[in-house]
Amino acid sequence: MNEQPYTNPATETCDEDEINLLELLQVIARRKMLVIKICVVTMVLSACYALMLKNIYTATNSFLPPQKENTSSALSALLSQAGGLAGLAGGGLGGTADLYVGILKSRSVFDAVIKRLDLQKEFKKKTLEDTRKVVEDVVKFKTSKDGIITVSADSKDPQKAALLANTFVDELSRRSIQLYLVKAGGEREFLEKRLEVVRVELKKAEDDLKSFQDKYKTIKVDAQATVAIEGIARLKAEIISKEVQLAALSSSRTGESSDVKELQAGISKLKSQLGAMVGSGGADSIIPATGNLPALSVEYLRKMRELKVQEAVFEQLTKQYEVAKINENKDSSTLQVLDEAVAPSRKSKPKRSLIVLLSTVTAFFISIVCSYCPININIS
Repeated sequence: MNEQPYTNPATETCDEDEINLLELLQVIARRKMLVIKICVVTMVLSACYALMLKNIYTATNSFLPPQKENTSSALSALLSQAGGLAGLAGGGLGGTADLYVGILKSRSVFDAVIKRLDLQKEFKKKTLEDTRKVVEDVVKFKTSKDGIITVSADSKDPQKAALLANTFVDELSRRSIQLYLVKAGGEREFLEKRLEVVRVELKKAEDDLKSFQDKYKTIKVDAQATVAIEGIARLKAEIISKEVQLAALSSSRTGESSDVKELQAGISKLKSQLGAMVGSGGADSIIPATGNLPALSVEYLRKMRELKVQEAVFEQLTKQYEVAKINENKDSSTLQVLDEAVAPSRKSKPKRSLIVLLSTVTAFFISIVCSYCPININIS
């Protein structure tokens, strides 16, 4: 008789795409002791492992970056007077919370904290780079939606956890002050150089206007034009009056009469003055000739405009320069620490109960798979 080779039903079931739930329960029932033993052993081992782990404490420091409103009242008044360019000399390092998180993550801040707390010796690392990697694992930075930055530090010692978090914030404050002073110093130097250039341009504009006034005997063209027109009207009225007098005398006296000659001389003098005011005028004329008024007025306005522009620029830069000097002399941090890190009284990890629970559940499922799909090992 040809005997068919024995095939384990459980092994055949493993090859099927769908697992029969009833067969699975039957297998578990048959091998329940194996499942229980695996789960109990795993539970004990995971509990021992969890108990061997040392407690980790987490300390947190939260602070608010500098705000634009943190300018003093006196400085705000000076900035408001400085005009549209006042932002160049405004106070504060500025920037968003992400900027300060970036500074916290910088190599310079990490190295300063490591050297300050002697972490390379504490973590028993040979190089500064290796120590930095360890610190990056135990210190975390987070930014909330309202702009508050938190620095969390983990350590087996709660006091050291608080010290590490506070030291990072302190180094951030120092670094931001350094960057701010460099920024303020650069702005002050720029304003100094710009002020020298504007001071020269202002003096040139003043000299050009003075030369123009000396050349054309002008102080203010509009006002002098009014004076000139009134003078012309007065001279014409006098000439007409004297001509009427001359006509009246000519009818009764000869041209050799002293009165006639005096009137004629007076009329001639008045006409000469009128010609000087209407025409180009003389070099000794006190007021400009009306014939030159349009060109003189345009030229005067141009030179006056240049002078006013240079005066305005000089005034604005002077105010900004004063603000820059005030900002450069600031040496206090503008970080607002909301909650300084304190030594925590409770551990943050490890979660021993969670470790045991997850390990036991994992072992339970693994034992079920092993029971349902046994591995046959043939020993020759």
